Amino acid sequence: MSMNHPYGGPEELPAVFPIFPLAKALLLPRGQLPLNIFEPRYLAMIEDAMKGPRIVGMIQPDPEAPTSRLAPALFPIGCAGRITQFAESGDGRYLITLTGVARFRIVEEIDAVTPYRQCQADFSPFLVDFSPRAGEDLVDRDGVLRTLRDFAETNNLQIDWSSIHEAPNEALVNALSMMSPFGTKEKQALLEARDLKGRADVLVAITEFELARGKGDSTPLQ
Repeated sequence: MSMNHPYGGPEELPAVFPIFPLAKALLLPRGQLPLNIFEPRYLAMIEDAMKGPRIVGMIQPDPEAPTSRLAPALFPIGCAGRITQFAESGDGRYLITLTGVARFRIVEEIDAVTPYRQCQADFSPFLVDFSPRAGEDLVDRDGVLRTLRDFAETNNLQIDWSSIHEAPNEALVNALSMMSPFGTKEKQALLEARDLKGRADVLVAITEFELARGKGDSTPLQ
């Protein structure tokens, strides 16, 4: 997904930005994540983000980490996205699309007065994210497609194969990872994979494990 404001490196992103904790929601660089915003604190978050650099960090709550009574613990790594589409629903909701920019590691959570959470972030461990299509030649595309076909057949899924075959490796791997019906841990493993090849390998491994268990989800990948 192209953006009007491409980012060449961490120095072009804000060091502090709002975060949106959401389990099983995965955003990856240049991937698109549609969101239906209706909670008052997140409506305020989007309004504030639209006044500034339009950056929001998607991150998952960590269900196994110690948590406080007021705020769930978070995984240390998320992905920052830019609001590239924005619409009002007419009934108080915002319909937005985040386009992924780069992954980040939380340095610290800011003691903010806003109703939503904010963090100071470090993008330096994920410089590869600023290079579109980096490492595409190393991806085992045949292995990804073979595993996807097995998963689709096992779960009676309808797949738009023409779009699949036309997609470049980065778009293919990241879109399949984001749309996959896997759990929080699996989504986090896909997010934290070192590079595109690593993410493709993790995606294949998780899918093959689910197939072996015979418990694939029937949620369509489309």
